[in-house]
Amino acid sequence: MASVVVTGVGLVTALGKNRESTWQALLSGATGVRPLTLFDATGYRSQMAAQVDVVSLELSGIPEKARRHASRASLMALAAAQEALRQADLHPSFGASWPVVFGGGAAGLFEAEGFFAHRLRKGPKARGLTEFLEVPQDVVADRVALAWGLSGERLTITTACSSSTLAVGVGAARVAAGEADVVVAGGADALCRLTFAGFNSLRAVDPEPAKPFDRRRQGLSLGEGAAVLILEDETHARRRGAKPLARILGYGVTNDAFHMTQPEPTGTAWARTVRAALDAAQLAPEDVGYINAHGTGTEQNDPAECAAYLQVFGDRLAKIPVSSVKGAVGHCLCAAGGIEAAITVLALNRGLLPPTANFQEPDPACPLDPIPGTARQQQVEVALSSSFAFGGNSAVLVLGRA
Repeated sequence: MASVVVTGVGLVTALGKNRESTWQALLSGATGVRPLTLFDATGYRSQMAAQVDVVSLELSGIPEKARRHASRASLMALAAAQEALRQADLHPSFGASWPVVFGGGAAGLFEAEGFFAHRLRKGPKARGLTEFLEVPQDVVADRVALAWGLSGERLTITTACSSSTLAVGVGAARVAAGEADVVVAGGADALCRLTFAGFNSLRAVDPEPAKPFDRRRQGLSLGEGAAVLILEDETHARRRGAKPLARILGYGVTNDAFHMTQPEPTGTAWARTVRAALDAAQLAPEDVGYINAHGTGTEQNDPAECAAYLQVFGDRLAKIPVSSVKGAVGHCLCAAGGIEAAITVLALNRGLLPPTANFQEPDPACPLDPIPGTARQQQVEVALSSSFAFGGNSAVLVLGRA
């Protein structure tokens, strides 16, 4: 089995339009959750979201044919992919057989909503169909492949909030099995009226910026963004002089089928996912030095997640730094796991652990170290990136320092 390394990371979040601006804002404890301006949120429980400034994205190096009529989700994915490829110093020639494995979510649903709204107001001939073209969830991966002429497998995974975590895991498995030297993996998701209204109707959102693991939490904050990781066979990377940023050591995936939206409250199901990931990496709980948690900030999810970690790590959990970035970048749904995996790569590579934004008051149901305030300088060898999604779809990545 080949050793899998990460040689490039691209990020687009509400904190910044690229990897470094996102990272620096995250380390400071800042939040990108602000009043929503993308559409009218009057009357909802929350009018807050982590919205990306798509207009400011760096897209100048991407062919016009890949950008034409692209949705917000596709534009964010293209910007993140370009940044990741540049960091990896990879310049694919047309027809390169690298797979593209993405977590897919709303895709072009925001644009389609605008299409229908305009036609309802102005009549059936008021606007063409271009805004309706990106509704299929696999279009985002297609855009990335088109931009760089990638002819390999295109796989879009949709398992709710674990989609892009699983995309990174599946992409790494392709490399480990010798099926590809390079895989472009990650995810992108965009805000739209449908998901915003849905989470508000569930009363799962916080009227204020989310406060993961905090006793005062009232729900999540929705967000949008994209992350791309370049996964590479280590021998291939070193042969061309690339410097690995981190390693993908293994991943676990389970489905507990407990409920369509609620977590299994005892944490047993999620503990099984963590153990599956550690078993795949051939590591023990004692090897883990940091956890980038799912940490949504809802009343049900945070205690269930803490219960899962207690079952796996026992009393040692109190000594493991555990942070959630969702108070900073929002819950980016199908892109969340990819964004969090990218941030975990940076944490391992730079010896800095990001804080849990907005955390102030500990919750007895969550006896962990959430890294309050600002980043903590601490080098760890092994980290987890966890995603526990609707429908019981759970995935956990195990990452290691390069």
